[in-house]
Amino acid sequence: MPGPSFTVALGLSSSVHAIGAVTRTGKYLYNADGSRFFIKGVAYQPQGVASTDPNNPFVEPSTFIDPLADSAGCARDLPFLQQLGVNAVRVYSVNSSLNHDSCVQALSGAGIYIILDLSLPVNGSIDRASPAWTTNLLDLYINTIDVFSKYDNVLAYNIGNEVVVSGNGTNALAFVKAAARDTKAYLASKKSSALVGYAAIDGDDSWIVGLASYLACDVSSQNSGGNAIDIFGLNNYELCGTETFQSAYATKTADFAGLNVAAYFSEFGCNTPSPRVWDDVPALFSSDAAPVWSGGIAFSYFPAESGQGEFGMVNISSDGSTVTPNTDFNNLKSQYGSVQFVNSPSQSSAPAASYPACPSQNATLLASTTLPPTPNDAACTCLDSNVSCQFRPETTNTSLIVGPLLDTACSLIGTKGGSCDAISGNGQTGQYGVVAACSPSVKLSFVFSQYYEANNRDPQSCSFAGNGSVNANAPTSVSAANSVASSCLASASSTFTPTAPTTTAGSSGSSSSAKSSSSSKPNAALMTTDARGVLGFVLMVAIGVMGGALTLA
Repeated sequence: MPGPSFTVALGLSSSVHAIGAVTRTGKYLYNADGSRFFIKGVAYQPQGVASTDPNNPFVEPSTFIDPLADSAGCARDLPFLQQLGVNAVRVYSVNSSLNHDSCVQALSGAGIYIILDLSLPVNGSIDRASPAWTTNLLDLYINTIDVFSKYDNVLAYNIGNEVVVSGNGTNALAFVKAAARDTKAYLASKKSSALVGYAAIDGDDSWIVGLASYLACDVSSQNSGGNAIDIFGLNNYELCGTETFQSAYATKTADFAGLNVAAYFSEFGCNTPSPRVWDDVPALFSSDAAPVWSGGIAFSYFPAESGQGEFGMVNISSDGSTVTPNTDFNNLKSQYGSVQFVNSPSQSSAPAASYPACPSQNATLLASTTLPPTPNDAACTCLDSNVSCQFRPETTNTSLIVGPLLDTACSLIGTKGGSCDAISGNGQTGQYGVVAACSPSVKLSFVFSQYYEANNRDPQSCSFAGNGSVNANAPTSVSAANSVASSCLASASSTFTPTAPTTTAGSSGSSSSAKSSSSSKPNAALMTTDARGVLGFVLMVAIGVMGGALTLA
C-alpha cells in the first residue's frame, strides 16, 4: 500500500538525545559503551541524469540531487528509513552551499549516521583516466567538511568511489591516498573524529586486495596512520538469490582477513532474482563475516536504473508527497529486523591500530609510495596572478572546454619539442610537476603563457579562441616572469595541513576538475584560430619537472 504523506516537522524527530559517538579501534568500529558497531544501512540518493558521454563508459551520473537539503523529502522518507531499521545512510553527493540542518538533525535524532562521499559527479572527483589531486578538489572537500562538521552523526567521509576499476589503473591510487592524507590532516585540525574512507569496485582478487592494502598502509614505514584510510568499503553484489556465506562470501572474507582497517560493504544487494530476498543480510552479519566485515549499505532506497536493471526499494509519487514501498523494501525490512550483532571482540580486547609498510609495486599494483604534494592554494593563486597570459573564458561553465583547451595548448607547445610535464603527475613513477596540483584553470593559464612567451608575446598567441587574456600586471620580461613563477611555486612540492580556502582565486573560479578529451587530438577550431602563432613558433619551450627551473623562452 502507498505510504502516508509524512508532514510532521523535522524538528520534532530531532529532539531525541544526542547520537552516540562511533570510534575505530584497530579494524573494528565501536559504540560509546565499547560494544561492536555494525553499519546496517541503505544508500540514500535520488538518481541524477545518467551521462551519455561516450568517454564515460560507466554511465555515471552527470547531475545529482542533494537529498540532505530536501527537508520535505527527508521528512517524507524518515519513517520508512526507521521501518527498515537502518542505523546509517550513504549519501554520494551534496551541495555545500545549501542548508542541511533539518534533515541531518532529524537523522541524528532517529539514531541514523551518515557516510558522506565528498566528490561530485563528472568533474568534482579524481578522474580515473587522468588522475590528479588538485586545489579545486581539496577546496571542494574542505568546503563540504566545514558544512557538515557541526553535525554529530557524520560517521565517515569517502574521498573516492570506484576511482580505480582495473589493475592497470592502480597508478591513480597515489592521488587517492594523497586525498586521504590531506583530508585526515584537515579533520584532525578541526578535532573531528569522523573516519576517512574509500569505496572500491569489487574487482578481481588479483588487484583489489592489493588496492585495499595500499590505501591502508603507511608510505613512511613508521606505523603512522596519517596517510592511510580508516575504513575500506567494497561495493559487492556477488551474493544473488538464496545463497549462504560459505557459497558467496567465504573467499572474499578470507582475502581481506589481514586488512588492518575497518571494512564494510559500501554497497550490496544483487537484483537477481527480482524481487530481492536479501539473503546477503544474514550472510554479511553472521559470525563468519564479523571478524572481517562491519556491516554494509543496501543499494538503493530510491529507484536506481543501471545496465543490470532496477535497484530501488520505493516509488515516490509524482508530486513528491508519498512513498510506496515495494517487495524489495519489505524483504529488506524483514531481514534487517532479524539481524543480531556479534559483540566480539570487545573494544578492550581489540588489537590497537597498526599500519604496515606498503606493498611493493607489481603488475597489478602500479601506485608509487611517493605521493603528490598537498595542493597549495596560495602558490597556485600567486602563479595565476603573475603569468603573462591568463585563462579567462567568457563562460562560467568551463567543464566542457578546459580539457580540449589543455589538449590544444600542450599540442602547440609539443610541436617544437616542449612539453606539459610541469602540469602533469604520474602516480606510478611518483613524479609530479610543480604545477600539477593546481586547478585545471591555473594549469591552462600556465600553459597559455608558455605559448605566449614562446611567440614573443604576440597578442594573437594568447587568444585561444577568446579564452585567453593578456595579463597587464604580469612581469615585463621573461627573466622576471621566471623569477616570479619560481617564487610562487617554491612551496608547491611540500606536504602540510591544509586550511579552509580564503578565496576561490586559487581555483580561478572553477570548482571542478577537467577531464581531458584526448592528449593526441587537439581541438581543430582552436588550432585554426592559432595557426599564425604555430607558424611563428621558433622558440623552444622547456618546462621543468619536480621543482626545476621554469624557462619560458
